[in-house]
Amino acid sequence: MFKPLILALLCTLPTPIMAQAETLPGFDHIMVDAPHRPRVMEAAVWYPAGSQSYSVPLGANPVFTGTRVSFAPKLAEGRYPLIILSHGSGGNINGMGWLAGPLAIKGAIVVGVNHPGTTSGDSSARRTVQVTERARDIPAVIDAVLAHPDFGPAIDPEQITVLGFSLGGATALHVAGAQMKREAYGAYCDRFPTASDCEFLGRGGVNLHDLPAEWEATDMREPRIKTMISVDPGFGYAMTEASLATITARTLIVNLGDDETQWAATDAGPNGSNLLAHIPGAKLERLAPAWHFSFLGTCTDMGAELLREDKDDPVCDEPAGGDRAILHGKAIATISEFLGLKG
Repeated sequence: MFKPLILALLCTLPTPIMAQAETLPGFDHIMVDAPHRPRVMEAAVWYPAGSQSYSVPLGANPVFTGTRVSFAPKLAEGRYPLIILSHGSGGNINGMGWLAGPLAIKGAIVVGVNHPGTTSGDSSARRTVQVTERARDIPAVIDAVLAHPDFGPAIDPEQITVLGFSLGGATALHVAGAQMKREAYGAYCDRFPTASDCEFLGRGGVNLHDLPAEWEATDMREPRIKTMISVDPGFGYAMTEASLATITARTLIVNLGDDETQWAATDAGPNGSNLLAHIPGAKLERLAPAWHFSFLGTCTDMGAELLREDKDDPVCDEPAGGDRAILHGKAIATISEFLGLKG
């Protein structure tokens, strides 16, 4: 999704400054030892802060404003639900701070990693279709945070949610029990050849009619997950009705946009993949005015122009009447209500 200039900007490091008067989430890192990965991964953790610390900008660069967090304060006393975040293709976990921070302030511990092979600066078409790698990251993160001496004892293991956006939305569905048919995805790309996912994979040399056998051979269900939230999920047309019918997690699907701006690729309703009809008890919420990229972070004043100059995707644009800050507020409220977070 992002070209080299923007990828470089996304990797800028935060600099500590004096703590602000506003309420900020606590933030720290933990290490995740994932046997399926060649190296240890670093996870980001947002949590309810029990003391004051210095604040740092997170995910800020010339394109995105980023957010502010309180770095490594004491965890507030209590017992909290756990939310595992999964970012989209070419995205990164710090870029989801606009969502993770408010959920932490409302009373959750929120954790996520940058999925190798599908994150900013490391986004490969051939790695994108290795769907089991991403799915295996989720239980590895759960293991790591539950074993952590500070965070683990504060987590209610009966309240674990996976929340993913775009490709991360597909990851959330996979660990809830969804499985895919390779030929169904090839047929989808034949039907929508200009869909962004089909074009991205095609440019990367992926044969859309000869996808990895693991798409159909592996059940990636993670039984500790009790709730699943999938926002504008990718790969929906490839998911089998039979596997969707076995999902037992409470399910919320969030689609972005109206009939004019909703991407066909991620539409979970009857005009799209119709995932909603096949997941028992699933709830669908549509947020508008919006489009797929509205779920990314808030852009700087010069963000849109920088993207145009670099001929990158127009991720800072909004449809007519759209306001990203307002949309983010709606998303936070919708997700918080579904999870019972009162704040």
